[in-house]
Amino acid sequence: MNGLTLVGIAIVVFVAAYAGYGRWLVKTWGIDPKAKTPAVQYEDGQDYAPASRFTVFSHQFSSITGAGPVTGPIIAAMFGWAPALLWLLIGGVFFGAVQDFTALYASVKNKGKSMGMLIEQYVGKTGRRLFLLFCWLFTLLVLAAFADILANTFSAVTKTGAQNVPGAQAASISMLYIFVAMGFGEYIRRFNPSGAVKFVIAVALVIAMFAVGMNFPLYFDAQTWRYVTFGYCFIASVLPMWLLMEPRDYLSSFLLLGMVAGGVIGVVVANPSINMPAFVGFEVNGQSLFPILFITIACGAVSGFHSLVSSGTSSKAVANEADMLPVGYGSMLVESLLGVVALVIACAAATNGVLPKGTPFQIFAGSISNFFQMFGLPAGVSACVITMCVSALAMTTIDSVARIGRMSFQELFTPSEGEKPNAVESLCMNTYFSTIITLVLAFFLCLAGYMNIWPLFGAANQLLSALVLISLSVFLRTTGRKGWMLYVPMTFMFFVTMTALVMSVMGIVTKLQAGTFVVMVDGLQLVLALALMTLAVLVVKHCGKELFCGKAECPQTEP
Repeated sequence: MNGLTLVGIAIVVFVAAYAGYGRWLVKTWGIDPKAKTPAVQYEDGQDYAPASRFTVFSHQFSSITGAGPVTGPIIAAMFGWAPALLWLLIGGVFFGAVQDFTALYASVKNKGKSMGMLIEQYVGKTGRRLFLLFCWLFTLLVLAAFADILANTFSAVTKTGAQNVPGAQAASISMLYIFVAMGFGEYIRRFNPSGAVKFVIAVALVIAMFAVGMNFPLYFDAQTWRYVTFGYCFIASVLPMWLLMEPRDYLSSFLLLGMVAGGVIGVVVANPSINMPAFVGFEVNGQSLFPILFITIACGAVSGFHSLVSSGTSSKAVANEADMLPVGYGSMLVESLLGVVALVIACAAATNGVLPKGTPFQIFAGSISNFFQMFGLPAGVSACVITMCVSALAMTTIDSVARIGRMSFQELFTPSEGEKPNAVESLCMNTYFSTIITLVLAFFLCLAGYMNIWPLFGAANQLLSALVLISLSVFLRTTGRKGWMLYVPMTFMFFVTMTALVMSVMGIVTKLQAGTFVVMVDGLQLVLALALMTLAVLVVKHCGKELFCGKAECPQTEP
């Protein structure tokens, strides 16, 4: 088997899925291209801001494409390339893309409401609070993990003590991205340039930022970059979408889409052989294929976090309902393709069925860098580009998470319609207070290191997808739309993730019995794991009542 064949199969599957299954969902549920979307109807210059199709696609794709689609498939390759490839294809088409599109669809059809507020409308106030608390705790994990990844990527020295030139260059470029994006956003707001003009200016800005950043690298230690990262998160959380996040994601999309294209073209040109067996076994290195495979490969197949982006930010920027399919369904398929490319690259780099040493990103970055050099890009420039892509993957996720975490905290204390907030609720609903609380707690989690947070983050992320899918099923049933296509994904993901969390708790208890239990690391994970499991069961209980009640007890309404 060669890499070109696998990538070719993936492209055919994803194109067919978009043209077939995606368009069937649109036809089944119905869209109205002439309807006023929430972005247009409630434009406020802050969260609600209509944008072009590609701009919203760029925001969605940049926000959801974090470390997952590269890290997950490469780790999962230990079971062989076939199980990983099948889950990327099946999960991406029938699980992840459906979830992302449905979350966006439900939000756009309901005034741009987030998942939590949608649950209140279709399930009840208690369900809303439970879900929002789960979401908020989840965002703390994401912020902590990705902030630590960024800090170590930008750190002045590597773990071996060598000077980290590519990291320092990428750090400089990333800082430029923030300020240039704000200027670019202001320019777009004032002059509303055509798509072609905006594209040309964006490309010129990206090239200029690389030229400046590579010549003026920033050498700071990891702890300094943690402070800077959380400072950036604060700014991204409180500034208007059009001023920072949308233009930054637009500029970053050139890097991310370029990385995907570079990987695909590199595989086509090099046509590498797959040096891993198709299937190794159901248990490898003490890890069971079920549920580990489906937890390890998250973002490339299905990720609960994506639904928070779809309903939290993207739904408030969609200018036309016709844009929902490419933004919600299409962006997920592109991410799944990135997962397939990462899998192929890692398996091609293996020797006698053994993956090369290093982190998944090091394996992926090394191969992509070789592809870029094959196209004539100098080694130093190639290393900087790849490092910048890695940081862009994290930064375009972390700013969205900071905003979503802030909004989840605010909505957690928002009274129902017709009720007035008390003093405590008013304080917690304040944008600055909610942002500070979210970031401070995430910062303390970050100090534990992302390797200690990642396993719990992965399980919580997939559990969130199960909760979102059952909540969206309630929305579809209540509004008289077919929802059976969500039943298998929601059931499967719930049992997969609950199994993984139970295994995590058992592992922590074993540490406690063996005397290797660390309170600040294992204790925190144990508390969060138990809290997430409890909240998940309660959310399922409340949503299940609405989903499986009799027709007489479940009045149907049209949003």
